[in-house]
Amino acid sequence: MTEQSLKVNLLDFDRDGLVEYCESLGEKRFRAIQLLRWIHRHCVGDFSQMTDLAKAFRAKLETNCEIRAPHPIWDKLSADGTRKWLFDVGNGNAVETVFIPEDDRGTLCVSTQAGCAMGCLFCSTGKQGFNRNLKTSEIIGQLWHAEKTLREDMGITDPLDRVISNVVLMGMGEPLQNLDNVIAALKLMLDDNAYGLSRRRVTVSTCGLTLQMDKLAEAVPVALAVSLHAPTDELRDQIMPINRKHPLADLMSACKRYLAHAPRDYITFEYILLGGVNDRLEHARALVKLVQGISCKFNLIPFNPFPDSDLRKPEASDVKAFQDYLINRGFVTTVRKTRGDDIDAACGQLAGNIKDKTRRAERLAEQKARATFLKKVQ
Repeated sequence: MTEQSLKVNLLDFDRDGLVEYCESLGEKRFRAIQLLRWIHRHCVGDFSQMTDLAKAFRAKLETNCEIRAPHPIWDKLSADGTRKWLFDVGNGNAVETVFIPEDDRGTLCVSTQAGCAMGCLFCSTGKQGFNRNLKTSEIIGQLWHAEKTLREDMGITDPLDRVISNVVLMGMGEPLQNLDNVIAALKLMLDDNAYGLSRRRVTVSTCGLTLQMDKLAEAVPVALAVSLHAPTDELRDQIMPINRKHPLADLMSACKRYLAHAPRDYITFEYILLGGVNDRLEHARALVKLVQGISCKFNLIPFNPFPDSDLRKPEASDVKAFQDYLINRGFVTTVRKTRGDDIDAACGQLAGNIKDKTRRAERLAEQKARATFLKKVQ
Protein backbone atom coordinates (compact mmCIF):
# COMPACT_ATOMS: atom_id res chain seq x y z
CA MET A 1 0.00 0.00 0.00
CA THR A 2 1.40 3.42 -0.95
CA GLU A 3 1.49 6.43 1.35
CA GLN A 4 -1.08 8.15 -0.86
CA SER A 5 -3.56 5.29 -0.53
CA LEU A 6 -3.42 5.62 3.26
CA LYS A 7 -4.62 9.20 3.13
CA VAL A 8 -8.30 10.11 3.60
CA ASN A 9 -9.95 11.08 0.32
CA LEU A 10 -12.07 14.13 1.13
CA LEU A 11 -14.26 13.52 -1.93
CA ASP A 12 -15.81 10.64 0.02
CA PHE A 13 -17.49 13.07 2.46
CA ASP A 14 -20.72 15.00 2.12
CA ARG A 15 -21.03 18.14 4.28
CA ASP A 16 -21.94 16.30 7.50
CA GLY A 17 -19.15 13.80 6.97
CA LEU A 18 -16.63 16.56 6.32
CA VAL A 19 -17.70 18.46 9.45
CA GLU A 20 -17.30 15.30 11.53
CA TYR A 21 -13.88 14.58 10.04
CA CYS A 22 -12.61 18.14 10.58
CA GLU A 23 -13.83 18.04 14.17
CA SER A 24 -11.78 14.86 14.63
CA LEU A 25 -8.75 16.96 13.61
CA GLY A 26 -9.62 19.54 16.26
CA GLU A 27 -11.12 22.03 13.79
CA LYS A 28 -14.40 23.94 14.10
CA ARG A 29 -17.42 23.46 11.87
CA PHE A 30 -16.89 26.65 9.87
CA ARG A 31 -13.49 25.37 8.75
CA ALA A 32 -15.18 22.33 7.23
CA ILE A 33 -17.59 24.58 5.32
CA GLN A 34 -14.65 26.62 4.01
CA LEU A 35 -12.96 23.41 2.93
CA LEU A 36 -16.16 22.17 1.27
CA ARG A 37 -16.34 25.36 -0.80
CA TRP A 38 -12.72 25.08 -1.91
CA ILE A 39 -13.10 21.46 -2.97
CA HIS A 40 -16.46 21.57 -4.74
CA ARG A 41 -17.34 25.19 -5.51
CA HIS A 42 -13.82 26.18 -6.60
CA CYS A 43 -12.81 22.66 -7.77
CA VAL A 44 -9.41 23.05 -6.09
CA GLY A 45 -7.39 19.92 -5.36
CA ASP A 46 -4.28 21.55 -3.87
CA PHE A 47 -4.45 22.50 -0.19
CA SER A 48 -1.78 25.19 -0.64
CA GLN A 49 -4.22 27.15 -2.84
CA MET A 50 -6.88 27.29 -0.11
CA THR A 51 -5.69 30.68 1.03
CA ASP A 52 -8.27 31.47 3.72
CA LEU A 53 -7.55 28.29 5.66
CA ALA A 54 -5.15 28.58 8.59
CA LYS A 55 -1.64 27.31 7.82
CA ALA A 56 -1.82 24.83 10.70
CA PHE A 57 -5.07 23.42 9.29
CA ARG A 58 -3.58 23.14 5.80
CA ALA A 59 -0.60 21.31 7.28
CA LYS A 60 -2.94 18.77 8.89
CA LEU A 61 -4.73 18.31 5.60
CA GLU A 62 -1.48 17.81 3.67
CA THR A 63 -0.37 15.16 6.14
CA ASN A 64 -3.63 13.22 6.44
CA CYS A 65 -5.77 13.90 3.38
CA GLU A 66 -6.03 14.05 -0.38
CA ILE A 67 -8.55 15.17 -2.98
CA ARG A 68 -8.48 12.36 -5.51
CA ALA A 69 -10.98 11.98 -8.32
CA PRO A 70 -10.79 8.98 -10.66
CA HIS A 71 -7.95 9.30 -13.15
CA PRO A 72 -9.04 9.85 -16.79
CA ILE A 73 -7.63 7.22 -19.15
CA TRP A 74 -8.82 9.18 -22.15
CA ASP A 75 -10.98 12.12 -23.11
CA LYS A 76 -12.91 12.13 -26.42
CA LEU A 77 -14.77 14.96 -28.13
CA SER A 78 -17.62 14.24 -30.54
CA ALA A 79 -18.33 16.22 -33.69
CA ASP A 80 -21.53 17.50 -32.04
CA GLY A 81 -19.68 18.80 -28.95
CA THR A 82 -20.47 15.83 -26.70
CA ARG A 83 -17.46 14.92 -24.58
CA LYS A 84 -16.73 11.54 -23.01
CA TRP A 85 -14.21 10.54 -20.38
CA LEU A 86 -13.11 7.02 -19.49
CA PHE A 87 -12.08 6.96 -15.82
CA ASP A 88 -9.83 4.36 -14.20
CA VAL A 89 -11.38 3.02 -10.99
CA GLY A 90 -8.70 0.42 -10.26
CA ASN A 91 -8.07 -3.29 -10.79
CA GLY A 92 -8.57 -3.04 -14.53
CA ASN A 93 -12.02 -1.45 -14.24
CA ALA A 94 -13.17 1.77 -15.85
CA VAL A 95 -16.35 3.84 -16.03
CA GLU A 96 -17.58 6.40 -18.52
CA THR A 97 -18.90 9.93 -18.06
CA VAL A 98 -20.52 12.04 -20.78
CA PHE A 99 -20.99 15.81 -21.01
CA ILE A 100 -23.77 17.01 -23.35
CA PRO A 101 -23.74 20.75 -24.12
CA GLU A 102 -26.94 22.45 -25.25
CA ASP A 103 -27.96 26.06 -25.76
CA ASP A 104 -29.73 26.38 -22.42
CA ARG A 105 -27.90 23.81 -20.28
CA GLY A 106 -24.89 21.60 -19.84
CA THR A 107 -25.75 18.07 -18.75
CA LEU A 108 -23.34 15.55 -17.24
CA CYS A 109 -24.24 11.85 -17.39
CA VAL A 110 -22.58 10.07 -14.45
CA SER A 111 -21.88 6.39 -13.76
CA THR A 112 -22.55 4.77 -10.39
CA GLN A 113 -21.20 1.22 -10.81
CA ALA A 114 -18.39 -0.53 -12.64
CA GLY A 115 -20.50 -2.65 -14.97
CA CYS A 116 -24.12 -3.44 -14.24
CA ALA A 117 -26.01 -6.41 -12.83
CA MET A 118 -29.36 -5.62 -14.43
CA GLY A 119 -28.70 -7.43 -17.74
CA CYS A 120 -31.09 -5.32 -19.82
CA LEU A 121 -31.26 -6.60 -23.37
CA PHE A 122 -30.66 -3.22 -25.04
CA CYS A 123 -27.64 -2.09 -22.99
CA SER A 124 -24.01 -2.82 -23.85
CA THR A 125 -22.91 -2.19 -20.25
CA GLY A 126 -25.26 -4.91 -19.04
CA LYS A 127 -23.63 -7.42 -21.38
CA GLN A 128 -20.38 -7.02 -19.43
CA GLY A 129 -21.79 -8.01 -16.07
CA PHE A 130 -21.18 -6.36 -12.71
CA ASN A 131 -17.93 -5.77 -10.90
CA ARG A 132 -18.52 -3.37 -8.00
CA ASN A 133 -20.24 -0.27 -6.67
CA LEU A 134 -18.43 3.04 -7.03
CA LYS A 135 -17.43 4.92 -3.88
CA THR A 136 -18.82 8.38 -3.21
CA SER A 137 -15.48 9.87 -4.29
CA GLU A 138 -15.71 8.01 -7.60
CA ILE A 139 -19.24 9.25 -8.29
CA ILE A 140 -18.81 12.89 -7.24
CA GLY A 141 -15.27 12.77 -8.63
CA GLN A 142 -16.69 12.49 -12.15
CA LEU A 143 -18.55 15.78 -11.64
CA TRP A 144 -15.55 17.38 -9.91
CA HIS A 145 -13.16 16.48 -12.74
CA ALA A 146 -15.59 17.42 -15.52
CA GLU A 147 -16.50 20.81 -14.03
CA LYS A 148 -12.86 21.62 -13.28
CA THR A 149 -11.66 20.57 -16.75
CA LEU A 150 -14.45 22.31 -18.68
CA ARG A 151 -14.00 25.57 -16.77
CA GLU A 152 -10.25 25.51 -17.33
CA ASP A 153 -10.73 24.85 -21.05
CA MET A 154 -13.21 27.73 -21.31
CA GLY A 155 -11.14 30.13 -19.21
CA ILE A 156 -13.83 30.49 -16.54
CA THR A 157 -12.51 31.76 -13.20
CA ASP A 158 -15.68 32.73 -11.32
CA PRO A 159 -16.57 29.75 -9.08
CA LEU A 160 -20.27 30.58 -9.39
CA ASP A 161 -20.15 30.51 -13.20
CA ARG A 162 -20.91 26.84 -13.71
CA VAL A 163 -20.59 24.91 -16.96
CA ILE A 164 -22.58 21.92 -15.71
CA SER A 165 -26.14 22.89 -14.84
CA ASN A 166 -27.75 19.44 -14.85
CA VAL A 167 -26.62 16.01 -13.69
CA VAL A 168 -28.25 12.73 -14.67
CA LEU A 169 -27.29 9.46 -13.02
CA MET A 170 -27.89 7.51 -16.21
CA GLY A 171 -24.41 6.24 -16.97
CA MET A 172 -23.08 2.78 -16.23
CA GLY A 173 -24.82 0.88 -13.45
CA GLU A 174 -28.11 0.93 -11.55
CA PRO A 175 -27.88 3.90 -9.12
CA LEU A 176 -30.30 2.50 -6.57
CA GLN A 177 -28.19 -0.64 -6.12
CA ASN A 178 -25.53 1.68 -4.71
CA LEU A 179 -27.89 3.80 -2.66
CA ASP A 180 -25.70 4.92 0.29
CA ASN A 181 -22.91 6.24 -1.92
CA VAL A 182 -25.36 7.75 -4.39
CA ILE A 183 -27.19 9.59 -1.61
CA ALA A 184 -23.93 11.08 -0.30
CA ALA A 185 -23.00 12.21 -3.82
CA LEU A 186 -26.46 13.69 -4.38
CA LYS A 187 -26.22 15.69 -1.16
CA LEU A 188 -23.00 17.26 -2.43
CA MET A 189 -24.59 18.08 -5.79
CA LEU A 190 -27.44 19.89 -4.03
CA ASP A 191 -25.39 21.60 -1.29
CA ASP A 192 -25.20 25.39 -1.75
CA ASN A 193 -21.62 25.29 -0.45
CA ALA A 194 -20.69 22.66 -3.04
CA TYR A 195 -22.35 22.47 -6.49
CA GLY A 196 -25.62 24.16 -5.56
CA LEU A 197 -27.76 22.32 -8.12
CA SER A 198 -31.54 22.39 -7.90
CA ARG A 199 -33.32 19.13 -7.07
CA ARG A 200 -35.19 19.62 -10.34
CA ARG A 201 -31.88 19.60 -12.24
CA VAL A 202 -30.55 16.35 -10.78
CA THR A 203 -32.14 13.16 -12.10
CA VAL A 204 -31.70 9.60 -10.92
CA SER A 205 -32.62 6.85 -13.36
CA THR A 206 -33.68 3.44 -12.14
CA CYS A 207 -34.78 0.16 -13.68
CA GLY A 208 -37.44 0.01 -10.99
CA LEU A 209 -36.06 -1.08 -7.61
CA THR A 210 -39.19 -0.22 -5.67
CA LEU A 211 -37.95 -0.36 -2.06
CA GLN A 212 -34.91 1.74 -2.91
CA MET A 213 -37.18 4.27 -4.67
CA ASP A 214 -38.98 4.74 -1.35
CA LYS A 215 -35.65 5.24 0.45
CA LEU A 216 -34.47 7.78 -2.10
CA ALA A 217 -37.74 9.69 -1.70
CA GLU A 218 -37.14 9.94 2.05
CA ALA A 219 -33.44 10.86 1.86
CA VAL A 220 -32.89 13.01 -1.26
CA PRO A 221 -36.00 13.32 -3.44
CA VAL A 222 -34.51 14.49 -6.72
CA ALA A 223 -36.13 14.15 -10.14
CA LEU A 224 -36.79 10.53 -11.08
CA ALA A 225 -36.60 8.77 -14.43
CA VAL A 226 -37.87 5.20 -14.61
CA SER A 227 -36.54 2.89 -17.32
CA LEU A 228 -39.79 1.32 -18.45
CA HIS A 229 -39.25 0.05 -22.01
CA ALA A 230 -42.29 -2.26 -22.13
CA PRO A 231 -46.00 -1.94 -21.27
CA THR A 232 -46.61 -5.56 -20.14
CA ASP A 233 -44.92 -7.91 -17.70
CA GLU A 234 -44.54 -10.61 -20.36
CA LEU A 235 -42.53 -8.34 -22.66
CA ARG A 236 -40.65 -6.51 -19.89
CA ASP A 237 -39.55 -9.85 -18.37
CA GLN A 238 -37.72 -10.55 -21.63
CA ILE A 239 -36.23 -7.08 -22.06
CA MET A 240 -35.43 -6.36 -18.40
CA PRO A 241 -34.92 -9.32 -16.06
CA ILE A 242 -35.43 -7.07 -12.99
CA ASN A 243 -39.14 -7.06 -13.83
CA ARG A 244 -39.44 -10.63 -12.56
CA LYS A 245 -38.63 -9.31 -9.07
CA HIS A 246 -40.35 -5.93 -9.37
CA PRO A 247 -43.33 -6.37 -11.73
CA LEU A 248 -45.12 -3.44 -13.31
CA ALA A 249 -47.95 -3.22 -10.77
CA ASP A 250 -45.45 -2.80 -7.94
CA LEU A 251 -43.41 -0.34 -9.98
CA MET A 252 -46.43 1.84 -10.79
CA SER A 253 -47.37 1.92 -7.09
CA ALA A 254 -43.83 2.98 -6.18
CA CYS A 255 -44.01 5.77 -8.78
CA LYS A 256 -47.21 7.10 -7.21
CA ARG A 257 -45.54 7.09 -3.77
CA TYR A 258 -42.48 8.90 -5.12
CA LEU A 259 -44.59 11.68 -6.63
CA ALA A 260 -45.57 12.79 -3.12
CA HIS A 261 -41.90 13.78 -2.54
CA ALA A 262 -40.66 14.61 -6.03
CA PRO A 263 -39.43 18.13 -6.93
CA ARG A 264 -41.35 17.90 -10.18
CA ASP A 265 -45.03 17.01 -10.43
CA TYR A 266 -44.35 14.12 -12.78
CA ILE A 267 -42.26 11.00 -13.28
CA THR A 268 -40.28 10.64 -16.50
CA PHE A 269 -40.65 7.27 -18.15
CA GLU A 270 -37.73 6.34 -20.38
CA TYR A 271 -38.78 4.06 -23.23
CA ILE A 272 -36.21 2.63 -25.63
CA LEU A 273 -37.85 1.79 -28.94
CA LEU A 274 -36.55 -1.54 -30.26
CA GLY A 275 -37.37 -2.16 -33.90
CA GLY A 276 -40.19 -4.69 -34.16
CA VAL A 277 -40.14 -5.50 -30.44
CA ASN A 278 -41.90 -2.76 -28.47
CA ASP A 279 -42.48 0.03 -31.00
CA ARG A 280 -45.94 -0.78 -32.37
CA LEU A 281 -49.17 1.13 -31.75
CA GLU A 282 -50.47 -1.82 -29.75
CA HIS A 283 -47.59 -1.21 -27.33
CA ALA A 284 -48.41 2.51 -27.18
CA ARG A 285 -52.04 1.69 -26.36
CA ALA A 286 -50.98 -0.69 -23.59
CA LEU A 287 -48.58 1.95 -22.28
CA VAL A 288 -51.36 4.53 -21.93
CA LYS A 289 -53.45 2.01 -20.02
CA LEU A 290 -50.52 1.11 -17.73
CA VAL A 291 -49.79 4.66 -16.53
CA GLN A 292 -53.36 5.76 -15.85
CA GLY A 293 -53.44 7.80 -12.64
CA ILE A 294 -49.72 8.67 -12.73
CA SER A 295 -48.58 12.18 -13.64
CA CYS A 296 -45.83 11.48 -16.15
CA LYS A 297 -44.04 12.37 -19.35
CA PHE A 298 -42.37 10.05 -21.84
CA ASN A 299 -38.87 10.21 -23.23
CA LEU A 300 -38.67 7.94 -26.28
CA ILE A 301 -35.19 6.72 -27.16
CA PRO A 302 -34.57 5.08 -30.54
CA PHE A 303 -32.29 2.10 -29.98
CA ASN A 304 -28.58 2.56 -30.73
CA PRO A 305 -27.24 -0.72 -32.17
CA PHE A 306 -24.02 -2.16 -30.79
CA PRO A 307 -22.11 -5.37 -31.66
CA ASP A 308 -23.89 -8.65 -30.81
CA SER A 309 -27.05 -6.91 -29.63
CA ASP A 310 -29.24 -8.83 -32.11
CA LEU A 311 -31.64 -5.90 -31.98
CA ARG A 312 -32.34 -3.22 -34.56
CA LYS A 313 -33.08 0.46 -34.71
CA PRO A 314 -36.77 1.37 -35.11
CA GLU A 315 -38.05 2.90 -38.32
CA ALA A 316 -38.43 6.68 -38.17
CA SER A 317 -42.08 6.35 -39.17
CA ASP A 318 -42.73 3.99 -36.24
CA VAL A 319 -41.06 6.39 -33.81
CA LYS A 320 -43.25 9.25 -35.05
CA ALA A 321 -46.43 7.18 -34.94
CA PHE A 322 -45.64 6.05 -31.38
CA GLN A 323 -44.92 9.64 -30.28
CA ASP A 324 -48.01 11.02 -31.99
CA TYR A 325 -50.25 8.45 -30.32
CA LEU A 326 -49.02 9.43 -26.85
CA ILE A 327 -49.21 13.16 -27.56
CA ASN A 328 -52.76 12.80 -28.86
CA ARG A 329 -53.68 11.15 -25.54
CA GLY A 330 -52.41 14.19 -23.63
CA PHE A 331 -48.90 13.04 -22.66
CA VAL A 332 -45.83 15.23 -23.04
CA THR A 333 -43.64 13.02 -25.21
CA THR A 334 -40.16 13.78 -26.49
CA VAL A 335 -37.79 11.81 -28.67
CA ARG A 336 -34.24 11.91 -27.41
CA LYS A 337 -31.75 13.16 -29.95
CA THR A 338 -28.81 10.85 -30.50
CA ARG A 339 -25.70 12.62 -29.22
CA GLY A 340 -22.11 11.44 -29.29
CA ASP A 341 -22.73 8.22 -31.17
CA ASP A 342 -19.46 8.73 -33.08
CA ILE A 343 -17.61 8.25 -29.77
CA ASP A 344 -20.01 5.56 -28.45
CA ALA A 345 -21.48 8.01 -25.94
CA ALA A 346 -25.11 7.58 -26.94
CA CYS A 347 -27.73 6.00 -24.70
CA GLY A 348 -27.06 2.29 -24.15
CA GLN A 349 -23.58 2.43 -25.66
CA LEU A 350 -21.52 3.12 -22.54
CA ALA A 351 -19.19 0.17 -22.24
CA GLY A 352 -15.64 1.11 -21.33
CA ASN A 353 -12.85 -1.37 -20.81
CA ILE A 354 -14.32 -3.27 -17.91
CA LYS A 355 -12.59 -6.26 -16.41
CA ASP A 356 -14.65 -9.26 -15.93
CA LYS A 357 -17.02 -9.99 -15.46
CA THR A 358 -19.27 -12.05 -13.31
CA ARG A 359 -20.91 -14.86 -15.28
CA ARG A 360 -20.18 -12.98 -18.51
CA ALA A 361 -20.48 -16.02 -20.79
CA GLU A 362 -23.71 -17.07 -19.10
CA ARG A 363 -25.12 -13.56 -19.39
CA LEU A 364 -24.35 -13.35 -23.09
CA ALA A 365 -25.98 -16.73 -23.70
CA GLU A 366 -29.06 -15.73 -21.71
CA GLN A 367 -29.38 -12.41 -23.54
CA LYS A 368 -28.94 -14.14 -26.89
CA ALA A 369 -31.76 -16.51 -26.01
CA ARG A 370 -34.06 -13.64 -25.02
CA ALA A 371 -33.28 -11.76 -28.24
CA THR A 372 -34.06 -14.91 -30.23
CA PHE A 373 -37.36 -15.32 -28.36
CA LEU A 374 -38.36 -11.74 -29.18
CA LYS A 375 -37.63 -12.30 -32.84
CA LYS A 376 -39.95 -15.31 -32.85
CA VAL A 377 -42.86 -13.43 -31.31
CA GLN A 378 -42.55 -10.39 -33.59
